[in-house]
Amino acid sequence: MLANSLEERERERRLVGTRLATAALFVLLGLGVILFQLYRLQLEYHDHFAALSTENRVKIQPVPPSRGLIFDSRGVLLADNHPSFSLMITIEKVGDLATTIEALKGLITIQDSDLARFERLKRKRMRFQPIPIRQNLTPEEVARFAVDSYRFPGVEVQAELIRSYPQGPLTAHVLGYVGRINEEDLKRIDKSNYAGTNFIGKGGVELAHEDVLHGRVGYQQVEVNARGRILRTLASTPPIPGQDLYLYLDVRLQQAASEALGANRGAIVAIDPRTGGVLAMVSQPTFDPNPFVEGISQTDYQTLLNAPDRPLYNRAIRGQYPPGSTIKPFIGLGGLALGFITTRKTVYCPGYFSLPGQTHRFRCWRRGGHGTVDLELGIVQSCDVYFYALANQMGVDKLHEFLSEFGFGRRTGVDIAGELAGLLPSRAWKEGVRKQTWYPGETLIMGIGQGYFLATPMQLAAATAALANKGRFIQPRLAYARRVPGAVTATVFPMVSRQIQIPNPGDWDIIIDAMAKVVESPKGTAKHIHSPDYRIAGKTGTSQVFTIGQKERYEAAKVPMHLRDHALFIAFAPVEDPRIAVAVLVENGGSGGATAAPIARRLIDAYLGGSPLTHSGETAGGD
Repeated sequence: MLANSLEERERERRLVGTRLATAALFVLLGLGVILFQLYRLQLEYHDHFAALSTENRVKIQPVPPSRGLIFDSRGVLLADNHPSFSLMITIEKVGDLATTIEALKGLITIQDSDLARFERLKRKRMRFQPIPIRQNLTPEEVARFAVDSYRFPGVEVQAELIRSYPQGPLTAHVLGYVGRINEEDLKRIDKSNYAGTNFIGKGGVELAHEDVLHGRVGYQQVEVNARGRILRTLASTPPIPGQDLYLYLDVRLQQAASEALGANRGAIVAIDPRTGGVLAMVSQPTFDPNPFVEGISQTDYQTLLNAPDRPLYNRAIRGQYPPGSTIKPFIGLGGLALGFITTRKTVYCPGYFSLPGQTHRFRCWRRGGHGTVDLELGIVQSCDVYFYALANQMGVDKLHEFLSEFGFGRRTGVDIAGELAGLLPSRAWKEGVRKQTWYPGETLIMGIGQGYFLATPMQLAAATAALANKGRFIQPRLAYARRVPGAVTATVFPMVSRQIQIPNPGDWDIIIDAMAKVVESPKGTAKHIHSPDYRIAGKTGTSQVFTIGQKERYEAAKVPMHLRDHALFIAFAPVEDPRIAVAVLVENGGSGGATAAPIARRLIDAYLGGSPLTHSGETAGGD
C-alpha cells in the first residue's frame, strides 16, 4: 500500500516537472521571439521607421513657378500674369461660421454657387487650411473688406497670379488660353512638375510651348505638429520660373488684318518669306479667351460652342477649303518643270473643256471663253480650260507628287496646337479611303483646285512664301525666341528649311512674273489692287461650296449665303525683294478678285507703308 502511494507521488512529481519544463520552454521561445523582433525593429528597420516618424513631422510642399510672359515682335505684351484676389476662411479661427458668412454677404456678393463650392472644399480640407468662399474679388470689394477686416477673425484676402490676355479676342486663336488642369491633362503631364500648379495651356501657343512657359516646380521642407499645422520652414528649393516667349507676330499688323477682314467669316495668314515668321494670323469670328482662364460658365460656353459662325474654330490652321484658282501658279510651275508645257504652248478656250471621246463639258468661269491662251495669260486671266488641259497632261500622280513639295496634304509644322493637314488627293488615297477608282475628270477639277483638294490658309501662305523665295520652303513659326526672366540674352528658335528643286531655275521667274501681271496687267483678275508704291505678285481664287449642274448657271444673288462661293487670294510683295506673303480666305465671299484681293492689299499696305487702297474693286470680274 505504501509502495503504491510512493509510486503515485513520484509520477506526479515527474508530471509537474515535465509541465514546468514545457512551460519554461514556451516562455523562453516567446522571449526569444520578442527579443528577435526588438532586434529587427531597433536595428534592421531603424531607417524605415525613422523615416516614417520624420514624415509625420516634416512635410514637403510644392512651390509652383510663375508662368512665362508672351510678347509680340515689337515687345507688346500679349499674355500677362495678374494678381487675382480670393476671400479665404480658416474655419478653426472662426467662432460662428454661419454668422460670419451672413455678415460677409453684407460687404461682398456671395452667390449660391460660391457657397456650394465652399461646402465641397470644406469637406476635403483640414480646419486650419484656408478655404475660398469667393474668388475674383474686384478692387472695390478688396478695399471694402480691408476697412472692416478687424470684424472677421479667420477671414483674409489672398492673392494668386492668374493669366490674362490684354489683346483679348484679337489674339485668341494665336495664343489659345490656359485653364485649370483636368483629368485629361493629368494623363499626359509630369505630375511632379505640376504639383501645386492649377493651370495649363489649353490651345494655341500656350499649349504648343507649354514646356517653355511653365517652368520647374520648387519645394519647401516644413515642420508640422501632430495636427498638420506648419511650425517652421526647414529648407527650400526655389521654383524656376517659365521663360518669356517672343513671337514673330506683329500685333499692329494683326489689328490691321482683323479690321480688313471686318465682319466676314474667314482667315488671314501673313508670313515673312525671309524667316518663315508668322506676322499675322486672324480667324474671324473670334472670342475673348479671358473668361476661360478661371472657368467659363456652362451657359456662356454652350453659347460659343453652338454659335452658327463657330467663333471657337480656328479657320487659319483648321479650316480646310478647296484652294480654287490660287493653285494654278503651282500647277503651271509643275508643267514647266516636268516638261509638259513651254511658255509658248497655247490652248484654245471656248469656255469649256471635254475629255477625248466624251461629251461632258468642264466649264470655264468665263462662259464665252478666253480664246487662245498661253501659260502667262492662263494665270493672269485665271483660265480654267488651260489648266484642265495641263492637269490632263500631267495626270493625278505627277500633280500629287509636285504639289506635295509645297507642303499641300500635310501639316506645315507651325508651332501652334491643332493644325490640320488638308487633303492632297491621289489615286492611292481614293482607292484606300473611298475604295473607288480615280477618274480622269477628277484630275481636271484637281487642276483648278476643286474636288477633293483641300488646303488650310496656313498651307497657302507657306506655299506662297516658298514661291516668293524661288523654292526655299521655310517651316512657318510663331515663336521667335525664348528668354529666362531677367536675362540679357534670348535663345532664338532654329529655322527649318528645304529647297524645292526644279531643272530650270528660270521657271520661278516666269511664274512670279505672271503673278505680278495678275495685279499689273489690264487683263489681270486683281488689277484693281495695283499699288503705285511697290509691286505685288498675286493670284485670285474662287472655290465652289456645292456642285452646279451642267445646264445650271451660278447666280450668287439666288443662292443662300452659306452656299455661296469662298473667295481666296494669295500674294507677296515687293516682287523684287519679298518681305510679306499673304493668304486670304473669305467664307462665302464670292469672287476672289472682288472680295479677298482688296483685303490682302490693305494688309500689305499696313506692313509696307504704301498708299491706302482708295477703291474696293467691287465691280472687278474674274476668278
